[in-house]
Amino acid sequence: MTQDKDGLIFLPLGGAGEIGMNLNLYGYGGKWLIVDLGVSFGDDTMPSIDVFMADPAFIADRRQDLVGIVVTHGHEDHLGAIGHLWKRLRCPVYASPFAADLLHGKLQEAGIAGQVPVTVVPLGGRFTAGPFDVELVTLTHSIPEPNALAIRTPAGLVLHTGDWKLDPDPQVGKVADETRLRELGDEGVLAVMGDSTNVFTEGWSGSEADVRANLIPLIGRFQRRVAVTCFATNVARVKSIAAAAFANGREVALVGRSLWRIDAAARKNGYLKGTPAFLNEHDAGYLPEDKVLYICTGSQGEPRAALSRIATDQHPHVTLGRGDVTIFSSRIIPGNEKAIGQLQNMLARLGVEVVTERDEFVHVSGHPARDELARMYQLVRPRILVPVHGERRHLEEHARLALSCQVAHAPVIENGAMLLLSEDGPEVIDHVPTGRLALDGNRLVRLDSAIMRDRHRMIANGSAVVTLVIDRMGRLLADPQVTAMGILDAEHEAREHEAVVDAVRDAIEEMPLQARRDDAVLREAARLAVRRHLKTTLGKKPVTDVHLIRV
Repeated sequence: MTQDKDGLIFLPLGGAGEIGMNLNLYGYGGKWLIVDLGVSFGDDTMPSIDVFMADPAFIADRRQDLVGIVVTHGHEDHLGAIGHLWKRLRCPVYASPFAADLLHGKLQEAGIAGQVPVTVVPLGGRFTAGPFDVELVTLTHSIPEPNALAIRTPAGLVLHTGDWKLDPDPQVGKVADETRLRELGDEGVLAVMGDSTNVFTEGWSGSEADVRANLIPLIGRFQRRVAVTCFATNVARVKSIAAAAFANGREVALVGRSLWRIDAAARKNGYLKGTPAFLNEHDAGYLPEDKVLYICTGSQGEPRAALSRIATDQHPHVTLGRGDVTIFSSRIIPGNEKAIGQLQNMLARLGVEVVTERDEFVHVSGHPARDELARMYQLVRPRILVPVHGERRHLEEHARLALSCQVAHAPVIENGAMLLLSEDGPEVIDHVPTGRLALDGNRLVRLDSAIMRDRHRMIANGSAVVTLVIDRMGRLLADPQVTAMGILDAEHEAREHEAVVDAVRDAIEEMPLQARRDDAVLREAARLAVRRHLKTTLGKKPVTDVHLIRV
């Protein structure tokens, strides 16, 4: 690929055709700028994988031309991969104060805090990175300091919205800077890269102030302990929950390490002014049952989070029982339905009342609904809309909405499509390889690697190890040793286990002596004997390894 020196390129490597795992590239004059570098979270299809991220190989190969990483806001799917991938990129990072504080914690965990040059950009600030002139534009979202990026190049101005909404009363931080958005529209916006998450939701996303107003009487209905779970990064929600608790004469305790990390960053940046310091879970245990409210991590059913530990009676300080209530002040992230359902059922077995957004008005989304999207295009008046941050059906619907709002072009692209942006219209000029990296223990592996393929096969079919002791002529000196992990219990299924051993012995003894002198041929014969026998008898074809010892 040779980049047009006068053309402006948009290239998503993650986050286009999916929600999460954002990695966006802008190219101009032979230089590249990354916008966001985030993670997604594993599910049942990714055994033992908690976190994965976009493979940055394309830009890592061009890191000499990479001028920086700009973070739109502090959510994990926008900055969570920086600690894992920065050593492959080695460039400056730009972030607003709250996001920079969260990032610093991530870099400390990765052991690279002293190596990464992080520039803190004030809200509404402007800076230059190579040929890119970048301005932060204040919006609202479910975390403090969400920023759109106005990116100026000689080829035109683009607006990368990040995650956003138009909340008239966000409770934390400023309202969206619609005046600046209109001024950018007057200046002339070539293209918008826009959040597609809630494109199927009619109307407006709703205000945090309305959630707070409803939480006050809701919490007042309950006479015993109240636990509320929400996204830890939603500082406005934490503040709303606390205000509702104080209005009902309750003290508030935070339960979960991530909540305390967010609390520290929020107080440092002035986002919890007027909110008294929270109690820890130990001290809250001395309060009467009707005078305490716990804010807990674990709204998505995470097994190691505070609420799951409480529900399984494994938490050292917090217990819930009959007559208590848990409020899920959050949405269900697609893919987490099973885990959340299990958690809610465990709470119900304890006699805890469970309240969700289906029962009461306890949550509003942080993403724009259709009327907010239309409002954005009225303000900015772009020539091109590129839908991102959505699955394919979201992108298609967002494109239709933009065209109905008199946006001239709305190309639908997914990860790897290299889009040339110009006044004549957008054009896909190339496709680059993309992929996903999984955090497997303390290393990164490709999700399509042989390691992950074998892991999937072992989960479905088990694994087997065969040990053969053979003399130089190829004669067995002892019975084959077979271990069929996840398939056979040698102690309780001795007959079936012995049948596998017999199958291996027969396969070897039926071979000509000349063939038995070839180690590779012997191993393959034993491997096939195990797989064929277990396929015939048990319907399983395990991942099989053969250890051959010649004496």
